[in-house]
Amino acid sequence: MLSSDRLKQVVLLLLIAGAIILVATQLYPFLPGLLGAMTLYILLRQWFFKLTMVHHWRPWLAAVLFILGAIVVFVLPFLLSAVLLAPKIEGLMSQAGQVTDVISTITGKLHHTAPQLFPKEAEIGSLLQRLSAEIPSLLGSTLQIFTNLLLCFFLLYFMLLSGRKMERSLLRFISLKAENVENLWDSTRMMVVSNAIGIPVLALVQAIAATIGYLIFGVSSPILWGFLTGIFSMIPVVGAAVVFVPLVVFLYLTGYDGSAIGLLLYAVLVVSNVDNVMRFTLLKRLGDVHPVITVLGVLIGIPLFGFMGLIFGPLLLSYMLLLIRIYRVEFPVENET
Repeated sequence: MLSSDRLKQVVLLLLIAGAIILVATQLYPFLPGLLGAMTLYILLRQWFFKLTMVHHWRPWLAAVLFILGAIVVFVLPFLLSAVLLAPKIEGLMSQAGQVTDVISTITGKLHHTAPQLFPKEAEIGSLLQRLSAEIPSLLGSTLQIFTNLLLCFFLLYFMLLSGRKMERSLLRFISLKAENVENLWDSTRMMVVSNAIGIPVLALVQAIAATIGYLIFGVSSPILWGFLTGIFSMIPVVGAAVVFVPLVVFLYLTGYDGSAIGLLLYAVLVVSNVDNVMRFTLLKRLGDVHPVITVLGVLIGIPLFGFMGLIFGPLLLSYMLLLIRIYRVEFPVENET
């Protein structure tokens, strides 16, 4: 039989757990904003503390300055890309009849060559209809991204202002041994820099390299396809090939054999190898994160966070592995050698 005090304690814990579950459920769509604020705080905290403690800047002024800088570096490039690409996408949609004719021609040739391997024209049309039906959800996703951005910078402002207090409270809560605190911070910063900076930088370099190739070999709308190549390059294993392989096939089947062969060689020798060169040079210096973590992190992150999962998925998986490592250090097995 539970005592009165014990019963009150159990009821209170159940209410707290229920409230936490309810709040977490409602705030789940905004988890990328929270992760983004944490990521930017880790990247900026050292410079913020230097400005406020060494150079005696007002904390609110330094926080606003860093938020404006983050907007310029991380947000404006995507807005400019959207402004530049929107007319091209609109023009492509306005030529839906020509696109359908080209797809029908290519599909007919492929189906005639190997009917077991390639879909029929009706199946391609059905796929295009399903993609068109996803446009409203894409617009909703865009609105959610901007909401998460606002939340991210709102949280970042207060994180920077209360950074020292927040870190002291966190350390008291997790109660780590003093000798492990520095290792924890070094590992966290390495993972954040590698995922939050390394992956977008790699995508930008591949987008530039691909755009140059598309210009050389006469691909229509090279900036659009270069941008898409950079986006897909963040997806491990398949990467940029998702974009340049269909373009090569399109050029070949529409009679531009020389351009198709040239683009294929350029993509294999230059675009694909940019990934390897960057990983063994710049990304090694930023943080040596195993490719398996990146692959599995993307597979986990995209269903959870959508497009932003390309960055936050590997980051979340890295945090999980870091917590396991911390646990092993804090509570070693007695017979472990």
